Amino acid sequence: MVLLIMQGKIRFGLLLIVIFIVISAGIAGGFVYSLKGDLPSVDSLKKQQHFDGTKVYGDDGELIGEFNIEKGIYVPLNAIPKSLKNAVIAIEDSRFYEHKGLDYIAIARAAIKDILYVSIKEGGSTITQQLAKVVFLTPEKSIKRKIKEAYLAIKMEKTLTKNQILELYLNKIYFGHGAYGVEMASRTYFGKSAESLSTAEAALLAGLIKSPMIYSPYNDLEKARFRQITVLERMESEGFIKKGAAEKLWQQPIRFINLRKRDDNMQYFLEHVRRYLEDKYGSESVYKGGLRVYTTLDRRMQRAAIKALQEGLREIDKRQGYRGPIEHIDVIKEKKKKKADNKATHSVVMISGEIFNGTVIKVTKDYAVVRARGIVGRIALEDMLWAGRVLTKGGRIKEYKELNVSDILKKGDVVRVRLKSKSQKGVSFSLEQEPVVEGAIVVIEPSTGYIKAMVGGYDFTRSEYNRVLFARRQAGSAFKPIVYASAIERGFTPSSIIIDEPVTYDETAFKAGWSPENYDKKYYGPTMLRTALAYSRNVVTVKLLEKIGVDSVIDFARKLGIGGPFERDFTIALGSCDVTPLELTLAYSTFANGGVKMKPLTIKYILDSKDNILETNQPEGQGVISKEASFLITNMMEDVVKYGTGWRAKSLGRAVVGKTGTTNEYRDAWFIGYTPEIVAGVWVGFDNRQPLGPGETGARAASPIWVSLMREILETIPPSNFIIPDGIVAAEVDAETGLLATNESRVRYIEYFKKGSLPAYSTPDSKERLGVRTMGDLPYSPLRGQQLDTD
Repeated sequence: MVLLIMQGKIRFGLLLIVIFIVISAGIAGGFVYSLKGDLPSVDSLKKQQHFDGTKVYGDDGELIGEFNIEKGIYVPLNAIPKSLKNAVIAIEDSRFYEHKGLDYIAIARAAIKDILYVSIKEGGSTITQQLAKVVFLTPEKSIKRKIKEAYLAIKMEKTLTKNQILELYLNKIYFGHGAYGVEMASRTYFGKSAESLSTAEAALLAGLIKSPMIYSPYNDLEKARFRQITVLERMESEGFIKKGAAEKLWQQPIRFINLRKRDDNMQYFLEHVRRYLEDKYGSESVYKGGLRVYTTLDRRMQRAAIKALQEGLREIDKRQGYRGPIEHIDVIKEKKKKKADNKATHSVVMISGEIFNGTVIKVTKDYAVVRARGIVGRIALEDMLWAGRVLTKGGRIKEYKELNVSDILKKGDVVRVRLKSKSQKGVSFSLEQEPVVEGAIVVIEPSTGYIKAMVGGYDFTRSEYNRVLFARRQAGSAFKPIVYASAIERGFTPSSIIIDEPVTYDETAFKAGWSPENYDKKYYGPTMLRTALAYSRNVVTVKLLEKIGVDSVIDFARKLGIGGPFERDFTIALGSCDVTPLELTLAYSTFANGGVKMKPLTIKYILDSKDNILETNQPEGQGVISKEASFLITNMMEDVVKYGTGWRAKSLGRAVVGKTGTTNEYRDAWFIGYTPEIVAGVWVGFDNRQPLGPGETGARAASPIWVSLMREILETIPPSNFIIPDGIVAAEVDAETGLLATNESRVRYIEYFKKGSLPAYSTPDSKERLGVRTMGDLPYSPLRGQQLDTD
């Protein structure tokens, strides 16, 4: 009875297939006829023309990237080993030399399996179809695209020989990690030319084509090995290798070179340059014109920026909680399991600190045993304590007070691990996870406007969206220096006092009614502007904005290069306006450059193929604020580092200023700062604007990244101090009143002023007017400086 039912199902399935093929053929015929005029010509594939693309150089003259119409390194078919050609044919299209572009047997076989399993189990794309998709079509999944692909494949088979098709395919197909074509893939994975590949190595490369990232030995060596044996077994069944050779070849040792991302850390910068070139000179010139572009990028600073950002985002991500393994391997076939356990000497060269996938093969209370990249090592409990805070799928937090390794890891878990150490005693890993939080860094030379480093996100391969240029986020308290600098330009001084006390703005002054509060919910009475900025006091900043006017601050911000849009209300004092990291960092760069706003530059000059200068860009600046105001706001921000929210930057041990920024519900974290020589801005947040988590302020989330970056950048830059302009004078000030000190002043300090703006002398009347009664009411004193981890 069961057999009859199964036979009935098969007959019904075959009937469906016949109906499907007939209907599809009719539809496809009409579709192709309507699309003919929209399809590209394949005649151009007959001759391989070499075009000189664009070469891009860093500020030291070293090549940092190329824009070529052809990706990879083209090699003729006779230079590609037979074993590699056979491996690719065996796994991708075993009937390649028999079909005419479409393999109807493979299509029928795939359709039968799809119907029997009631799901998409197999595809039927030939090598020719894959080539058509790579060369002419987009990767979209649609019936229209599949019909175009089929039509082009048939046309290619009529225009080109089989060997020409295979040669093109092997030179254009993607193998992962930026490697296009077999030559580039061979160099990327094995560090040698494709002509030197062994059969075992060829089989592993051929296995990558189906899904380069899934089967990459750098991501998961076990999956790469399982895919390799599949290819070898197919080669054996197709007669490309002798019977029984697959197992022996699979046991041959393979040594992968260390995967060093050649220019991955330059990609955000390079993509920005590429877009500019295409917009100005056109794609033809960029990919065929032999241009040479000399840029402002400093390779050392760029490497420091990507390292600081990635490490910082990982730390933030860990504080949010462990999200669990990448996947769990429940069952591995016994045959393959034994093969994996014998450690067939496949290995990847690893360096300390590198992060990759590993599979948990044993778990105890105190440690886990992990196999990663062909070696076995341990993760000790102390190297995964951060995972005791677990972020569940529902977004809830589960915390273990007394953590055991078995609480977090299970046998079969695939996790990210970092190589801590490798010695004769064994291999030590630490548990990691890829962060979902994002960030951005931009580094600018204030005297020239040269952009020295640009990192638009955690990983360009994960997201090409350049947050330095395009992420418009609320600035938070990082906008406050702009308010204070605007006030100084309008006659206020660093020692001007505003009363820090509760205030409510009604509907006449503010459209919705609003009561600003300080971060710590406290009020401090008479407060100098210097103190208010150092400790990021919200109430004083809002009241200062009220005094100088919303429009004057907006106009001032626009002078500095912040385009808005701005809400014309008092919330802009606390950074309610949206800015990009580049805009905000350029504004600070103007302060660092004595009030001269420099045009941001990424390209110094461009040469064509005949050494003619197409474009040259010299530093170009415009004075937008006085050098005195620039010095004073810089000097005030030094106190943000000495006593306030930027205290972490003190560890650099040199003249440094900066300001933190945090927005509502911890959605954005900023730190923008500078030395006399360099300005850098850091932003951290989620693309979907979800909160970073309680306490993730600019001081905690962004400033450690900034400090790590600057520590490396400043290693080769001699320390210097900010220059005091001629228009600045120093005077002793009474710390209680902000006025000039007298013999009666209990606490005094040295303050800087513009010439002609010295305040009056402090008197008992001025103290009474301000409400100063005791030493505890002092609005400012270096002796009372705290290290605040606020915004």
